[in-house]
Amino acid sequence: MHKILGALVALIFMAQGALADRVVARVSISEQRMYVYHHGMLVHEWPVSTARAGKITPTGTWRPQLLSKYHRSSRYNNAPMPFAIFYSGHYAIHGTDQISRLGRPASAGCVRLDPANASVLFDMVREEGMDQTRVIVVR
Repeated sequence: MHKILGALVALIFMAQGALADRVVARVSISEQRMYVYHHGMLVHEWPVSTARAGKITPTGTWRPQLLSKYHRSSRYNNAPMPFAIFYSGHYAIHGTDQISRLGRPASAGCVRLDPANASVLFDMVREEGMDQTRVIVVR
């Protein structure tokens, strides 16, 4: 099923002119999963945590704005946000120390990943460039 979805996503990117994006991180809020495409091919599928009840993970399409390897939250008691990829204001994809909560809503709005997976994505974005990366968040 995910191979078919990946092929459809690749066709949509091509139609939108986004095939030039070397890295695409597609987050499905309903599935609590991230699909990472490199040069149009699905290379990773990981569990995530998005916004818990009463909070919002915005949907849309962005380019990363800032990479911060050892980030700490200024909003949430200096909480660690390793391998942060900020894509919309204070919203980021980042590692979490709450790994057991991945796969279900738990964050204040960011997209949380296992730190090992966040490191892989962070390195991909750094290597390919923020201007060649797209973050897509869908319901």
